[in-house]
Amino acid sequence: MILAAFQGSSIDGEAYTDVVNSAAQAPSWLDDTVSAWSTYGLVVFAVLMVVGWWRARRVGAEAAVTALAVPVVVVAAYGIDSLLKAVVRESRPCQTFRVATLETCPAQGDWSFPSNHATIAAAAAVALFFVSRRLGAVAAVAALAMAVSRIWVGVHYPHDVVVGMAVGALLALGAMTLLNRRPDSLSRRITATRLRPLLVS
Repeated sequence: MILAAFQGSSIDGEAYTDVVNSAAQAPSWLDDTVSAWSTYGLVVFAVLMVVGWWRARRVGAEAAVTALAVPVVVVAAYGIDSLLKAVVRESRPCQTFRVATLETCPAQGDWSFPSNHATIAAAAAVALFFVSRRLGAVAAVAALAMAVSRIWVGVHYPHDVVVGMAVGALLALGAMTLLNRRPDSLSRRITATRLRPLLVS
């Protein structure tokens, strides 16, 4: 059965083609750098989460609980984003427009809206602000770069990454705010188990 797919080209298709055409005319070193970031950049967010957790353990159990919540929140944001993809079923712009893209166009059925990469990056950035403002700031810049890179390589419309970032940021803000209301009770429960080494150094 062939699923009908939503076409997002009427929203910002012109902006998408402008970016992709700019990428085609850009220096190869820039395209290679952006492509590498688009493909492997999420690893940086994982590293920032580990750094945040390692530092938080030295502060105390409550801080460590907050840091450990970051990857949980990111995974939850990814799951919700994937559900939205399945509901909206927007075709990738590289399937709609006849343009040469830096990244191979995903197959039909690998939906475009919202951007998973943008959602994950934004969720990580906002959640990390609750752990460390410095790490959060670094992650925020990295998240913006990730969002732009997904358009540059040709696999997403601008609205895909904008909504993806909004979804990730709002979900992370809500989850981390709720967690910060009672981190002490959760830290006491975890400290009483074999998971204690995760919270204290």
